[in-house]
Amino acid sequence: MHPEQVQFWDRAAQGQITDWEELFKDYNSACDWPSCSFYQELAAFYPDSKVILSLRDSKSWLKSVSNTILASFRKPGADGPRLPGIFGPLLIGDKTFHNDFSDENMIAVFERHNAEVQRVIPKDRLLVFEANQGWEPLCRFLGVPVPDVPYPAMNSTEEFQQRRAAMAAATAAGKTN
Repeated sequence: MHPEQVQFWDRAAQGQITDWEELFKDYNSACDWPSCSFYQELAAFYPDSKVILSLRDSKSWLKSVSNTILASFRKPGADGPRLPGIFGPLLIGDKTFHNDFSDENMIAVFERHNAEVQRVIPKDRLLVFEANQGWEPLCRFLGVPVPDVPYPAMNSTEEFQQRRAAMAAATAAGKTN
């Protein structure tokens, strides 16, 4: 959704020196891929930051990934929607999953990542969180008041596919934003 960031993530995926301040100058946080691939680097660069590890059932995670972003991890020439740039196939497909998208490998990688984050990040900087826990543990960890609204349910497979279709239509029409 932010094509101006593609070149940065491509450089990061290739192991080139990254300027985290450049990328995050307009942000207070990062989530999901590709930033989670650099959680150790980001935690070291931002030593006062807090890390939230969102957990969910491995099979539920696999189903969601398979129905949304899995195709963008594959090398060029593979069928399915593509992310711009090379970071998807290189950083996620090759370096994370070693181009083995079998259910067994993907679940094993997911579970190893979760265990590694819990081992590496100091306990006082880490919240292991499941969305069904709601606002309370998240807000307590961040030191902010609990909002007076229900905890959101968002980024469903359907919402993702609708955003992807809208982006594809905009690209086909020559618009990028």
